[in-house]
Amino acid sequence: MKWVYIKDLKDHIGQDVAIKGWVYNFRSSKNIKFVIVRDGTGLVQSVIAKGETPDEFFDKAEELTQETSIEIQGTIKSFERAIGGVELGVKSFKIIGKSVDYPITPKEHGTPFLMENRHLWLRSKKQHAIMRVRARTIKAMRDYLDNNGFLGLESPILSANSCEGTSTLFACDYFGEKAYLSQSGQLYAEASAMAHGKVYTFGPTFRAEKSKTRRHLTEFWMLEPEMAYYDLEMNMDLIENFVSYVVQTVLKDCKDELVILERDTSSLQKVIAPFPRISYSDAADILEKECPDFVRGGDFGAAHETVVSQRYDKPVFVYDFPKVIKGFYFKESKDPQFVRGCDLLAPEGFGEIVGGGQREDSYEKLVEGINHHGLNLEDYKWYLDLRKYGTVPHAGFGIGVERTVGWICGVHHIRETIPFPRTINNLRP
Repeated sequence: MKWVYIKDLKDHIGQDVAIKGWVYNFRSSKNIKFVIVRDGTGLVQSVIAKGETPDEFFDKAEELTQETSIEIQGTIKSFERAIGGVELGVKSFKIIGKSVDYPITPKEHGTPFLMENRHLWLRSKKQHAIMRVRARTIKAMRDYLDNNGFLGLESPILSANSCEGTSTLFACDYFGEKAYLSQSGQLYAEASAMAHGKVYTFGPTFRAEKSKTRRHLTEFWMLEPEMAYYDLEMNMDLIENFVSYVVQTVLKDCKDELVILERDTSSLQKVIAPFPRISYSDAADILEKECPDFVRGGDFGAAHETVVSQRYDKPVFVYDFPKVIKGFYFKESKDPQFVRGCDLLAPEGFGEIVGGGQREDSYEKLVEGINHHGLNLEDYKWYLDLRKYGTVPHAGFGIGVERTVGWICGVHHIRETIPFPRTINNLRP
């Protein structure tokens, strides 16, 4: 009998098929039993009826428990009120692997318990929906760049260089030499852009931050485009078109998942370029009036980002940041106290999802920046070569997958947006 995935059952109405999956739910009465089965592509109601299903299987159905793996053979019937518009009339089934005392029951569980059982929590309906949104978000990101002249290349995960400051580096021994887990693929993407013009790198990045906020992980995924001959304004143009495409694509392709997540998508429907843009100085004017704890010249915290972003109904750029709070590689603005960086703040309190800007293309200025940050010049010799041999204006950005997925899904804690989150308290599973 033909094995069919649940998502394709509508194409087999009236046919006898086999499905393979796990028991999602089970209920029974004297003459009929209902088994909801999931297989990763969807859910289907399987009906075991007295007089229609052989007695041996009717009785054996009482052995079915939550998450028992099962293969069922039966006839597909159209039934609009059922999940997916079809149901399966069971003729026979085979238990593949029994599940006894499955720990995650339909009752409420605390977050620590769910995190300890993340490998099982992933099977739940909402977590399943979030992972499908994540996969579509990543594909949309890559599709946009692949279709707009970008070349996807990889940056190393092990490096001798710091990109985002030395205080958050994970160090390891590299055959007697100190190496670090990548904080960003940016520096290597810049080198690739000097060879190919427009590139992007995509991979895991690591920050040894002892942070317990809902917006931080020690390991997360970033997509980072870099473009030769781009300035800050061109960079922001690209970012807003890119983000608009990603959000609108996910809205179109993940309707069912967003319904499961009970996401109000009205604000996401407004995410269409262009986006508003304000300078750091103008944002600071707002914050000095509304946030007594804000100090002009300092970086924004989550509360500050929320105050700025809530003034708009779509993402907003903040650009030209104080030099002292940004990385050594940013190009100076006309006022040398500021650099040509930009952050894109998502609405609804989700904060920064994109950080980027124009890179310093002057050899002398870059050396000055490396020295100012107390970094080892020798470690950046290869990076300085990019300014010695045919330097050009260039820009780029990084977008965090987890924060973007959290925003699209309406999930306020980032730990639910990655299959196996790494925080300061979670190294297992």
